[in-house]
Amino acid sequence: MSEEFHSAIVAPRGIWWRPAHKQEKRWIIISFIWCMILFAMMPLWHVRGGQNPTGIRAKVSPEDFVARTNRFIEEFKVGEESGLPVVQPPPGADIYLLARMWQWTPVLKLKKDTQYTLHLSSADINHGFSLFPINVNIQVVPGYDYGLRVTPNSTGDFRIICNEFCGIGHHIMVGKVLVEE
Repeated sequence: MSEEFHSAIVAPRGIWWRPAHKQEKRWIIISFIWCMILFAMMPLWHVRGGQNPTGIRAKVSPEDFVARTNRFIEEFKVGEESGLPVVQPPPGADIYLLARMWQWTPVLKLKKDTQYTLHLSSADINHGFSLFPINVNIQVVPGYDYGLRVTPNSTGDFRIICNEFCGIGHHIMVGKVLVEE
């Protein structure tokens, strides 16, 4: 075997590594300090910034959550819209929203200025819950019940969009929340 070819185990000839220059060392130190400042700010962003909604989290089997959602639909169903049940729960109730390929069920009909506990979960794969035009974004994972206390403060027709790619029908996965006086 010639000397030109060698495995990675043998160190290459010549000066292949030199100590970092003084100016490079300064920038590495400044970058490290900046990273530590941002790392220390994360708890503050969580508490003061309001980016991460706090909620109730619990493990639940997908089958149990589907059963809870079906009981919720049976109890509070007031109609249908495009083949999906429309439910109108009483003020202060626990409300259930199920994500499954490629739909959100049921359509929720809520009262303005009334607090509810919204329970989200998936029956099959990961989905993303984005309430348009409000800035709410939650990852919906099968096996977990994510409960969020919500109080609608404006009336209207709001859309639930899946923002986590979930397959070929992802683009049609749009749910609905109606908020009335």
